[in-house]
Amino acid sequence: MLFSKSSIYTLKEKPKDATIDSHELLIRGGFISQVSSGIYTYMPLGLRVIKKVSKIIEEEMDAKGAQQILMPAVQPAELWVESGRWSQYGKELLRFKDRSDRDFVIGPTHEEVVSDIVRRYVNSYRQLPINLYQIQTKFRDEIRPRYGLMRAKEFIMKDAYSFDANPEGLDVSYEKMRDAYCRIFKRCGLNFRIVKADSGAIGGRDSEEFMVLSNVGEDEIFVCDNCDYAANAEKAQSITSQDITIPGEIEKVYTPNIKTIDEICKFLNIDNTKVAKSLLYKNEKGEIFCFMLLGSDSLNETKAKNATSSIELFALTDKEIENLGLINGFVGPIGLPKDIRIIADKRLEQINSIIVGANEKDYHLKNVSMKNTNAQYFDIRNVNEGETCPVCGKGKLKKYMGIEVGHIFKLGLKYSKAMNVVYLDKNGKQQYIYMGCYGIGVGRCAQACIEQNHDSDGIIWPISIAPFEVEIVQLDQDDKINSYCQNLYNQLNASNIEVLYDDRLERPGVKLKDMDLIGIPISIIVGSKNFQNNKVEIRLRKTKEKILCNIDESVNIIMDIRNNLYKELEAI
Repeated sequence: MLFSKSSIYTLKEKPKDATIDSHELLIRGGFISQVSSGIYTYMPLGLRVIKKVSKIIEEEMDAKGAQQILMPAVQPAELWVESGRWSQYGKELLRFKDRSDRDFVIGPTHEEVVSDIVRRYVNSYRQLPINLYQIQTKFRDEIRPRYGLMRAKEFIMKDAYSFDANPEGLDVSYEKMRDAYCRIFKRCGLNFRIVKADSGAIGGRDSEEFMVLSNVGEDEIFVCDNCDYAANAEKAQSITSQDITIPGEIEKVYTPNIKTIDEICKFLNIDNTKVAKSLLYKNEKGEIFCFMLLGSDSLNETKAKNATSSIELFALTDKEIENLGLINGFVGPIGLPKDIRIIADKRLEQINSIIVGANEKDYHLKNVSMKNTNAQYFDIRNVNEGETCPVCGKGKLKKYMGIEVGHIFKLGLKYSKAMNVVYLDKNGKQQYIYMGCYGIGVGRCAQACIEQNHDSDGIIWPISIAPFEVEIVQLDQDDKINSYCQNLYNQLNASNIEVLYDDRLERPGVKLKDMDLIGIPISIIVGSKNFQNNKVEIRLRKTKEKILCNIDESVNIIMDIRNNLYKELEAI
């Protein structure tokens, strides 16, 4: 591609709404252009990267026997009603009516549609297993889109769906996809970890996320320093020490205007593990819950949603608490209205003596045994760094930030039972099909790669997903240099090397700045000073290494460097 003829529009200034480096560089480098909040146009450079990532995905999916299809973005509501997700999915699901007043959705995922396809055409065990995938534009109505392609409303996703005759077959399909994902992310040049994860609105029993380690990641992950255990914060567990408590008579204590954990600890001169906090929430159905934890712990809302089968949870306001006949800051499990379910963290289950709110203004209760409450116990707390690994029992958990680029699920019979996706076994008996689903955020992969591979000058693309492999930067204009650059451009193209030729009539400084900003792995810088001595400069973006070589050796050196860069990725 000739730079002078391209639609590559770079910017000098940092975009106002870009809060992380990768988002800024995507916009400044001319890879994407914002249309609306969370909605972007992929410009020529950006689309080339997206196609590169997609090609890697297609190659690895095809190698595992998956078959590519393309399903509609618009889905009829009937399928979502049938699966149960019409009422379960939150406000992220974009719903609309057509001119005939029929309900539709813009698909964030395609479990319902693909299940409908399989139940229409698959009826025998001989047709299983099947794995169908697509690379398609999705839409989720994010409440706060941010970070560019990292948390966009409209995004490109690879979603695959496996169908097997039994759980053992599902395990095989799952492992195939797990292996394919590892190969995909390695080929994209990503440093990632596989972590145990929550299944969320998609459902199913087991799921794992592929997390790219990054300081600006949205997700917290906990990794054992002694074994392979890794989980995101929504799923992480730990082993914690617990003091032995001695039961005693319940005692009512005057605590004037003492409402917070810190205040009660200071007032009674106790540690925050000696007091329990009570947090009042309601869900989308109007059910009210009192979540109880040790004063030292914090509530994990995803775990709380799972414990209560809730889609959404909302903390009660002071007014709502007052309407229940309670007082914020003095809520406790003794004497709560009967329609409030008490959901307590498992750490409280064996405690015989704890301080709680008395459900009376300016009073708390001492020596309360949780056994005397009607609490149900679940793991609802956030794990803390430094706690003991729940698997090996020896290692300590370390916290990292991660960007989720892939997620795989064992759905089991969740959709098959709801939508009657069945087959006939060898004995002619009808059986439900076991499903798995597997997603990759294509744009997220590209942006996560930038987050891990950039410097103060710009992007440092791995060669596998770079918009071009080589850039020719012509610094000076004369007939001989023009002729050499054009011939080099033609020769590289003829050798199937993807090359961008910066032939613009711009100052050398502008061209070199754009070269570093766009981040193409190999650059050939052609200037009159070196050219007079029959030399050109080859520069590597990642290492900043400069190689001064003879003009007639340049093509062979470029080919060798290019091949070595690919080999380095294969060796990861």
